[in-house]
Amino acid sequence: MTTIALLVLAPLLIWRIYSRLKLAMARQRSIMQKHWTGLGLFTAMALVPATELLGKPMSLLWLALGVAAGIGYGIWGLRLTRYETTGEGYFFTPNARLGIFIAMLFIARLLYVGVDLYANQNSATPRMAFTDSPFTMLGLGVVAGYFATMSAGLLRWRRALKKAEDAAAPKQ
Repeated sequence: MTTIALLVLAPLLIWRIYSRLKLAMARQRSIMQKHWTGLGLFTAMALVPATELLGKPMSLLWLALGVAAGIGYGIWGLRLTRYETTGEGYFFTPNARLGIFIAMLFIARLLYVGVDLYANQNSATPRMAFTDSPFTMLGLGVVAGYFATMSAGLLRWRRALKKAEDAAAPKQ
């Protein structure tokens, strides 16, 4: 019975996650605190598992490759982002397809891990640690690298605007 419930609820869960991500990838007000929080959170998302992987060079390599790919995607995403300065404030619109794609890949990996844990809950097979899977580390690195790069790029954009405003302001 619980397997049937899982099969019915999984598509609903995926649809809800997708619709929430779609809202998050729409036009947003640029708030410096949110960008700093995103930079810190996603940097920590890569550094915390990296500290556990110091004795596992292959897993650390997969995480590093994921972060490098995520940074590359983040730079591409920043180029595709639309920036606006209006009388109401600063706004940006990230490329929805790229952001949703990267986030959904990671969520799909997390769902796979969850289903694997559920399917093997009564088996005697030893479970792999979360950080032992190269696919999980690659996905985690891509997500962390992408969203940290996006946050850093938005901070850089806002700093450049502030510098330009300060230079244009009349000096007394």
